[in-house]
Amino acid sequence: MKALLAFSGSVVLALGSINFVAAQDASMSFFVTSRGLGDGANLGGLAGADAHCASLAEAAGVTGKSWAAYLSTDDTNARDRIGAGPWVNAKGEMIASSVEELHSDQNKISKETALDEKGGTINGRGDTPNRHDILTGSLPDGTAHEATCENWTANGEGSAMVGHHDRMGLDDSPPAKSWNSSHPSRGCSQSDLQGTGGDGLFYCFATQ
Repeated sequence: MKALLAFSGSVVLALGSINFVAAQDASMSFFVTSRGLGDGANLGGLAGADAHCASLAEAAGVTGKSWAAYLSTDDTNARDRIGAGPWVNAKGEMIASSVEELHSDQNKISKETALDEKGGTINGRGDTPNRHDILTGSLPDGTAHEATCENWTANGEGSAMVGHHDRMGLDDSPPAKSWNSSHPSRGCSQSDLQGTGGDGLFYCFATQ
């Protein structure tokens, strides 16, 4: 009888784990990459960045979704790549209900909500190291900025427009508090990105 009870308990625990993963699969649709690709802003273009999003999500147990990096290029706007919303983080917290809300003052992106794919917090201003510079190559409305490190293929000279996921900067100006368009990086290499408070991280959105 004791053996039967122990077996039943194991089954219940296993089913509980399955239900947890299923719930996570059905909810998380936004995250900041926990790590970059390690080659500065050379992400292998949009295709390489999208693949990185998908790989991280799958490793975190989130499957069955299509992912797109929030990145603009010379001929692509980040806002046009990410689907229609709504989007929630790994804890089920709403980030934005639509593209319009995402690019308005009504979005809920902050250090507390812009979590990585595992539900972890990304270091921000005041932390060591600071990793709050998130690659976007975008203007505040989600359209393309000229600074994209050669459309995410360069790891040397150039620059990339970044946003601050923690909504903090050197002052209280709108750019300093912008999640997607704060300032250009000082270069495209890994050391350049780290030198201005970044680490080659970017936003990932589920498109469906």
